[in-house]
Amino acid sequence: MTEKTPQPNSKMCFICGLENPVGLKLRIFETEPGVVETTYTAPDHFQSYPGMLHGGIIATIIDEVSGRALMGPADNPRFMFTAKIEVIYRKNVPTGKPLKIIGKTLEDRGHGAKAWAGIYDAETEELLAEGKTTLVNIPKGRFELSNLDDMGWKVYPDEAFE
Repeated sequence: MTEKTPQPNSKMCFICGLENPVGLKLRIFETEPGVVETTYTAPDHFQSYPGMLHGGIIATIIDEVSGRALMGPADNPRFMFTAKIEVIYRKNVPTGKPLKIIGKTLEDRGHGAKAWAGIYDAETEELLAEGKTTLVNIPKGRFELSNLDDMGWKVYPDEAFE
């Protein structure tokens, strides 16, 4: 069995923010260096057609999870901007059904990187959507890492996700 190390969450991020009333509140785990995973069951209020997750939400999940593969340790996170994203919608992604989402580092050049993420049906393990991202480091001075406490950036206990 692969050991899962929880990555930090924040207060207001749309994907991981635990205090964002309209957010997804994903709990992302590193399973090995450069590989992360999470599970998610999308509620109906994120649908496009009945029972189908909206493509913009799919792209947002792929964007976040692919970038999280490059984040590194909780005490010294690497934050990056997405410079380019390419999403392939293979099948309809359902709401109300468990999904498994995996992110992987493809290439790391120091100042920039490439990553991949896929959304799977958790029961059948069928790949429903996938995407590749090109990411760049946030320039120094653009984002103050000393504000991580104000962002609520930390690993939360299991009870915070119930």
